[in-house]
Amino acid sequence: MNLLSGKQEPVFDLIRSMSKAEKRNFKLYATRLSGNQEAKFISLFDCMDTLEEYDESKILQRCPIKKEQLPNMKAHLYKQILVSIRLLDVQRTVPMQLREQIDFARILYNKGLFRQSAKILEKAKGQALLYEQHTTAIEIIEFQKMLNTQDVSRGLIVKSGAASRQVAELSIKIANINELSNACSQLYALYLQLGYARTQRDLDLIEQAFGGVLAKYNNCQFSFLEHIYFCEAQAWYNYIRHDMLACYRNVCRWLKLFDSAPHMKTLMYDSYLRGYSRLLEGLYLLRSYRRFMQCFSQFESEADAIGSINETARMFYLQVYYINEINRHFWEGTFAEGIRIIPEVETYIRSYSTQLNIHHRMVFYYKIACLYFGNGDYRKCMNYLGKIISTRDARIHRDLQCFARILNLIASYEAGIDYNLDYQVRSVCMFLVKMNDMHEVQKELIAFLKRLNSIYATSLKEELYKLYERLKPYEHHPYEQRTFYYLDILSWLESKQKGVSVAEIIRKRFLRENPKS
Repeated sequence: MNLLSGKQEPVFDLIRSMSKAEKRNFKLYATRLSGNQEAKFISLFDCMDTLEEYDESKILQRCPIKKEQLPNMKAHLYKQILVSIRLLDVQRTVPMQLREQIDFARILYNKGLFRQSAKILEKAKGQALLYEQHTTAIEIIEFQKMLNTQDVSRGLIVKSGAASRQVAELSIKIANINELSNACSQLYALYLQLGYARTQRDLDLIEQAFGGVLAKYNNCQFSFLEHIYFCEAQAWYNYIRHDMLACYRNVCRWLKLFDSAPHMKTLMYDSYLRGYSRLLEGLYLLRSYRRFMQCFSQFESEADAIGSINETARMFYLQVYYINEINRHFWEGTFAEGIRIIPEVETYIRSYSTQLNIHHRMVFYYKIACLYFGNGDYRKCMNYLGKIISTRDARIHRDLQCFARILNLIASYEAGIDYNLDYQVRSVCMFLVKMNDMHEVQKELIAFLKRLNSIYATSLKEELYKLYERLKPYEHHPYEQRTFYYLDILSWLESKQKGVSVAEIIRKRFLRENPKS
């Protein structure tokens, strides 16, 4: 992270995020006038571009800029970089193109060239409607109404009536999109905070808060955007409620919408990638390996198309790819092979450290920890779990924070670091109770770990078998099954009983379920 007295430096972060093409374009833009060849802000850009970290003292040494000039110079450079990038991106970004056309129409209107202005607006409106930029379309129509006041033809009343009806229709669509997108963001925020529904009370609260809103839109005639947000909201609603089959069906509809309107992929690549992420996650939890691999292969083929959009699209693509590549190794029991991609994942996390939020970093750390656990490297597993356990805000992904502590207990035992196991168990118990996440599976596991040091070696296998038999019925329980999404407790218990590795247990089960793989 780029630090200046503990704070990020916006212009430095912007320069670090620029591609080679963007930097080359900026230099051409900035030096377009001969008088700017030695401009101070260009020197500032060149200096910052060579720094690995923001260092004000080095900048003042290398640039012909006084300390009191630096804040204004940085602000000027920041604006010039954004202007140059906008000029580069405007031809491939629809919202920017529309804004540019509106600006051109305004210039022509101010010069009294009304017909030219109207011609540009009509073309821009068609593009706005094609890409369902409804708010921009309304702005264009309102501009057209103003232009119509310069028209004294007999068709003025007809034009005004048609424009008013079009605005009314678009306003209804915008209201629907707002309500559905609000439901999406609220459901996603709920998942980030709590994870899956834990009790019947959780399910009832989710039903009360979102069931009525979503039911209202069943069997409606949707525009593309309305349909996308409806499918996304339904997918999150069912995902949190453990209804993975319903989630899968909605995600399939979500992605088919993009197949039917490929021009929207570039405009809404983040929604497209979120759909793929939910699809692959749903297939993973439904244990449909053949379909998972088919979809994963299709997703990999999107790499070039998505990566060419912009750097954020590439970041999202790699995030989905790495998460599901790790999931594949969990599924197949190929932990040793999965360990090999960890340096690549760590490079990804470092490269996008300022863009990846804490939630996504926690997910990566937990999955890496599970890879090391499955491979029998318990100390490295604990190192990554420690990154989650040390999270200061207990409200962020409370489920991951709880299960990271439980897995850390098991890894401590396996690593032989059990001299203070009683204290660790008490500490985890207190945290689970505080987070209101002490359910039946957790109670059984914690009770077993509490007694672990007092169990004789000769009776350990019998105790492990008893725990396995007590936990097995919860594997498909409406609420308790969520534990098995995070921790493969049953495979661990089976490995301890049989004296083999967790990887061997999972691999044999995978080959039984998928004999042709």
